[in-house]
Amino acid sequence: MASKDEIRSSHRARRAALPLDALDAAAAGITRHGLEWASDLTGGRRGTFAAYLGVGAEPPTLPLLSALVDAGHRVLLPVCEPELELSWVYWTPESGFVRSRFAPIQEPVGERHSTAVTLDATAIFLPATAVDFSGNRIGQGGGYYDKFLATLAALSSASGSSAAGRASDAVPLPTVAVVYDTEVLPAGSIPAESFDRKVDAALTPGGIIRLR
Repeated sequence: MASKDEIRSSHRARRAALPLDALDAAAAGITRHGLEWASDLTGGRRGTFAAYLGVGAEPPTLPLLSALVDAGHRVLLPVCEPELELSWVYWTPESGFVRSRFAPIQEPVGERHSTAVTLDATAIFLPATAVDFSGNRIGQGGGYYDKFLATLAALSSASGSSAAGRASDAVPLPTVAVVYDTEVLPAGSIPAESFDRKVDAALTPGGIIRLR
């Protein structure tokens, strides 16, 4: 089995070689299928989605963020804080971005909220460099989302708000990792560690893929 670092490195190299037209096509597919997934979860009603801004050769998410807002949903985007903490800002297409102090990403400008605000979200769009059919995910390697998902699970357990059918240490909301089609790997391909939280689905340019 390849290590997480090896998988992450090889996928980043493939991403860096993608032409611009491939990124444009990926953005269109991710937007269409991501919006359908959000509509299915909310039954056509308005919801709140924790998401992120894809940068560089990451799967493009900005068109999806705008489409979610246009459909009446609220969008929360993360801000990196000291000690691998994330805070969250409600985002609209009129919001500004600034370069993060702690990570190579753009972050929204606005009032920051703690992780607790995401307990009221409908679902979470997660960054990833790969997922497998066991629900294992490889992130960017910074550790922010590992800590965020663990904190969210602990807050949910403490408040007694875990969703039915989920373990007490599981993420209490539906989760979807945004990756390219070739980054969904066979079950057991990704090493699982004690702090990992499994994801429910993958959002790719080709559609939603149910995991686990």
